[in-house]
Formats: sequence, C-alpha cells, structure tokens
Amino acid sequence: MKFDFVIVGAGSAGCVIANRLSANPANKVALIEAGGRDRYPWIHIPVGYFKTMGNPRTDWCYKTEPDPGLNGRALNWPRGKVLGGSSSINGLLYVRGQPQDFDHWRQLGNDGWGWDDVMPLFRRAENWEGRSLPERGTGGPLNVSENKVNRQVVDAWLQAAVAAGYRWTDDYNAEDQEGIGYFQMTMKNGRRCSAAAAYLKPVLSRPNLTVIVNAHTETLLLEDGEAKGVRIRHEGMVKEVRASREVVLSAGAIGSPQILMLSGIGPGDDLREHGIEVRTNLPGVGQNLQDHLQARPVYKCRASTINSEIRNVFKLAGMAFEYAFHRSGPMAMAASLGTGFIKTEPTMETPDIQFHIQPFSADSPAEGSHRFSAFTASVLQLRPESKGELKLRSSNPMDHPRIFPNYLATKTDCDTLVNGIKITRRICGYDPVRSLITDEFSPGQAINGDNDAAILEWARNTSTTIYHPSGTCKMGKDPMAVVDPRLRVHGVGRLRVADASIMPTITSGNTNAPAIMIGEKVSDMLMEDAG
Repeated sequence: MKFDFVIVGAGSAGCVIANRLSANPANKVALIEAGGRDRYPWIHIPVGYFKTMGNPRTDWCYKTEPDPGLNGRALNWPRGKVLGGSSSINGLLYVRGQPQDFDHWRQLGNDGWGWDDVMPLFRRAENWEGRSLPERGTGGPLNVSENKVNRQVVDAWLQAAVAAGYRWTDDYNAEDQEGIGYFQMTMKNGRRCSAAAAYLKPVLSRPNLTVIVNAHTETLLLEDGEAKGVRIRHEGMVKEVRASREVVLSAGAIGSPQILMLSGIGPGDDLREHGIEVRTNLPGVGQNLQDHLQARPVYKCRASTINSEIRNVFKLAGMAFEYAFHRSGPMAMAASLGTGFIKTEPTMETPDIQFHIQPFSADSPAEGSHRFSAFTASVLQLRPESKGELKLRSSNPMDHPRIFPNYLATKTDCDTLVNGIKITRRICGYDPVRSLITDEFSPGQAINGDNDAAILEWARNTSTTIYHPSGTCKMGKDPMAVVDPRLRVHGVGRLRVADASIMPTITSGNTNAPAIMIGEKVSDMLMEDAG
C-alpha cells in the first residue's frame, strides 16, 4: 500500500488526475473511492438519474440543515458515491462558465487561473462533436455532444424566448455565453460519458494504477507537518495507504473539507469541540459554501411530454425499444434540453440567470414525474452572494457533516431570483409556447405577477438545489483561503485539494465541466513539481 501519489475521490477531478499521472509509467498511483464500481446499468443510461439520485447505492444522500432562507426547509443534496462521482449521477449538462468567472479568480490573486490559462485545458479535455470553433477541442477523453432529442414544448419555449427579445446562441461555451439555445451534454453514442467512462475506464489496465473501491477515507496521515498518506476503512479493516510524493483530496465540496477537519486541519475552535487535535488552524475550511438555487415554474400543456408518455404502456415500451436498438429517444435525453443565459438588467456586463427547460415536471427526480402533461422552466441566479458553511457533526468519519446553505440571505439574491421568475412568465406569454400552455401549475395564477413579495415567498417555499455545491476549500491568499493557486493546502506539505471546493466563487453555470478542468490543471502542476 505504498505509492507515489494517493488521490482520494474518484469523481470528476479525481478520475482526470489518476489518468494523467499514471500516463507516466514511473508514477505509482492509487485512486481511492468510498463508493463502488459503476456497474449499475442506470448509471450509463442518460435518463438514469431518476434511478441514481436518492439511491444509497450511488448517492451519499446528504441532507442540509433547515435553512432560514427557505422558510426552515431542509433539502436533499445528492452527491455521487461511485466511480465517476457526481458525473455518474448528474444531468449530463456541459457548461464551462463565463470567461469573466475565471478572470475574476485571477484578479483575486490566483495567478494562472484566468480564462486564457484555463481555456486550453477545457479544449484538451473534450472531444466536441459540433462545428469547429477556436474555443472547442477534439480528440480529448470527454465526449461532448450537441442536443439530439427534439421535443415540441422545448422548441416552442426557445422560440418564444427569441420572440420576447432574447438573442439566440449556437454555443454558450464559446467566448460569449449570453443567449438562448440547446444544452450540450457529456454523452457518447447515447450513453453517459462520466469522468470514469472518459478518463478511468480506458486506463484501468495500467500496471502502475491501483483503484481501490468501497474504501472510506477516515483521516490523513500527517507527520512532521506533511501528508504522508491516508487511513482508510476497507473490507472491514483499517488500512494505511502511503504516498511518497503527494496526497490529493478530490472528494468534492462536502467530502474534501470533512476529511481535512477530521485530520485536524480547519477552524481550531470547531475541531476542539469534537475532541480533534488541531494540527493546522485553517478557519476557511468548510466556509464559503456556494450553490445554485433553482426556482421551478411548471406549466401544464396540451403537448405530449415525458409525464404523460411514461404512463402509456405502449409509448413506454416504444421508448425502451428505441433506446435498446438505436440508443436514441427519451431515454437518451439529458436532464434538460433547452437553456438560456440572459441578463435581468440590460446594463449588466454578463448574464446573471440561467434557464433549464425540461419536457417533464416533478417535485424531485427521486419521486418521479407529475401525473399530468407539463414542462418545467427552471431558473437560477448564476452568481449568488449568499454563502453558507459546512461543519462536522462529530469526529466519526461515517457521520455526514452538517450543511448550512444559507440561501437567499441577501437582497440581490432575492431580487435576482424574483426577476428570473417574472422573465419566465413573460416568455411563456409569447407564441409558440403560449398556445401550448393550458395552465400555470406553479407558482399559479393566484400569485400576482406584480407582487414581488408573494413571488419571493413562493420561491422560499418551493425552490431547491440544482446540485452545484462548491467553494468550501477556496483557493486564494487571504486569511480564509484553504489552498494556494497551485492548490497546495496552506500550512501542510505534500497535500493538495482539487475539486469544486477550491472555487473562490462559483462558476456561472453547471459545475461538472469546471471540475474536470480543475483536474486537468492540477495534473499539470503535480507533474511540473515532481520534475
């Protein structure tokens, strides 16, 4: 159990790092994953997130603490517990974010993280199936495809948005994100292209790469101020996995800070409360928690949607047949088909809200769709000001940490979400989607469009996460930073963090693509520093 590099977490970033480091036969690499192998068939079927989210086999099934901004509601926070991490259970949506997001990281003192620095890494990672553009890459491990499933109600909503005055975009992942269009997705030949499928599966035969699954990391092994490995619980036994060079935590925005704190790295007072010896006092560990909160207006419609089709035994059989023989149809559909990145105020430099247009509706994926034909026009604020925190529940590594999202804690966040909901309603007043809508199911006509307070109250009572936790081990040079711009943990040698937790500010959109980019970035750093 001795290696050069030990990577904790086989998620979006961890799979990338394992691939890149093990490409050099001189590097002996261990990849440790608390979940199991990705053999569950629903992982690989795009629409399978209905079966994997909320399923303890593939999901950590985290739950937040009651949140004041949501009128005391607690939310389920799905996170992948399997090879590929959350990329194995997510909605397959590929969004890099805005160039300004990364330029802002650089302006915060994180040299090497500007758009010009990270764009080549996005290109290197992807195999883009769409039209050739300078910003897009081909030949990379991660297959990124254009939308191949057309649904009448989604097409109608996008056309209505253009009729309402919002411009069209063929590629929101180019230099300018703004516009209405179709989602791009991590899919290949009708199957999910998770980080495990893209980066790990092709290299599992490398003799210098060891993948250990069903291994729960309990703590870091710290000696003389350096990380020398990790202690894991595997096959009913406690084992040590040693690293002669570096340990990399890629356990995600919840797992990575939890492991740091269990190891005595974090806010000193909080650690002492749980009887944990403080090895390095880093007050920022678990702080700066950010997430995208989505409001979910739902419209009943006369068009055929997934809601109605899955309740027709003949149509359901047709879906299964189409996917089995052609890898197409509704079962090859990502979580959302249509999107839009727009500004709530024309004076803004960049879009501040995002839409997810879905030809179905549900209270949650795990509960299944509504029993009437409907579509969802989900809207979220791209750059929330509200920040939460994550704290240990106990010193037991098996106990989930306490999650405090702190949603809708600022006036800007409240105003932006309300404006997004009002824009949703405005777009739905334009043809061709207007002629398909039979009723606004939620918020419903009882909530007047001019009553901002009532709209906000509805949002507090119904909005939910769109599964983008980040920022809990933020990168920077200020007193609350956890890692430096080379992702080395402040005050601890031979230890890095590389996942969405290092984001100083959340990116403008879905976070899987940036997490993969972070894996590419730290791989270069590790190889450079190792000589």
